[in-house]
Amino acid sequence: MDKISEENGSGVGVLDKAAIVLGALEAGPATLAQLVQSTGLARPTAHRLAVALEYHHLVARDMQGRFILGPRLGELAAAAGEDRLLAAAGPVLAALRDHTGESAQLYRRQGDHRICVAAAERPIGLRDSVPLGAALTMKAGSAAQILLAWEEPDRLHRGLLGARFTATQLSAVRRRGWAQSIGEREPGVGSVSAPVRGPNGRVVAALSISGPIERITRQPGRLHAASVMSSANHLTELLRRAGS
Repeated sequence: MDKISEENGSGVGVLDKAAIVLGALEAGPATLAQLVQSTGLARPTAHRLAVALEYHHLVARDMQGRFILGPRLGELAAAAGEDRLLAAAGPVLAALRDHTGESAQLYRRQGDHRICVAAAERPIGLRDSVPLGAALTMKAGSAAQILLAWEEPDRLHRGLLGARFTATQLSAVRRRGWAQSIGEREPGVGSVSAPVRGPNGRVVAALSISGPIERITRQPGRLHAASVMSSANHLTELLRRAGS
């Protein structure tokens, strides 16, 4: 890659060099030596920038210690498409709520939390109410399982530390395409979730229903997995059309 010149740079040298590092990592994992070779940056400069970007989670390390693109980039990409996601989600959530009789939610991952970005509440009776903007744990609940199950292996491993679910459970989630939880996040509450994918196939959100165990039962997936998966797939298709 050519070094930045005044003509093709933005005028903010450190940002231009950081962009070159990120661009080089787009091709795949790189050692420091490979990063120096592909960017044309001096070794100390390449190292300093890569470590600084790692601090901000724009760069990460794989299990061999090589530099890779970091999870924050995926989160920013998901946020960039948030308007399309939220615009499409409202009617889908309402239809899922009406079909199942349970409250429906849409979650996106943000760092170590999952954020409720849209919801359709059950209008009457006992229900699980999750406020918009609520930041919930990534260590428990079916939505957390969905948002973690398809992560890169090293990030998945870190996410399992202290979690209420196991790697074996997440393997089952990937195989069947949905997750359930019974009292993981909150005693007496069960839930079912399925992945919503962006146009590139990456999981960008988890679509869920939740309610009291006495109504949703201790096997909520048997009752509602098909409906939740169908709604999540419909939302995925709407996003695909919007992004095409």
